[in-house]
Amino acid sequence: MKDGAPTLTTDGSGLRVAVVAASWHQQVMDGLLDGARRGLADAGVTAVDVVRVPGTFELPVACATLADRYDALVALGVVIRGGTPHFDYVCQAATVGITDVSVSTATPIGFGVLTCDDEAQALDRAGLPGSAEDKGHEAATAAVATVVALRSVATS
Repeated sequence: MKDGAPTLTTDGSGLRVAVVAASWHQQVMDGLLDGARRGLADAGVTAVDVVRVPGTFELPVACATLADRYDALVALGVVIRGGTPHFDYVCQAATVGITDVSVSTATPIGFGVLTCDDEAQALDRAGLPGSAEDKGHEAATAAVATVVALRSVATS
């Protein structure tokens, strides 16, 4: 766990969650997706659908389409810096798009989009054996914890 990161433990039993995952960088994405599945299982979420989209740029539209059907979403992707400004455009579009969907629909979305300088950084965050971090697990846990927190306020 990264220094300063919270330890979240929550009961998401009965929640419906969709994981929306990009397809680029298969090894990293497989790790993120496995981490998200573990995080949801650890929270007791059994109703999980996985939707694969081509890339990180497509995450916002997929989340927008699914938001009203699920209690929470988990958006997973990876963008690795190259030699052109493409990295900046995709990262900004994904971040702003996913945020807009979450706020406009009031659907919590766990943000598991890695924005890395190189593949080694992405692998180190993908939750694979030897990785320092498990961002898929963190994103899924954050989404569930947010639903639970918001519901506790709504019912009090």
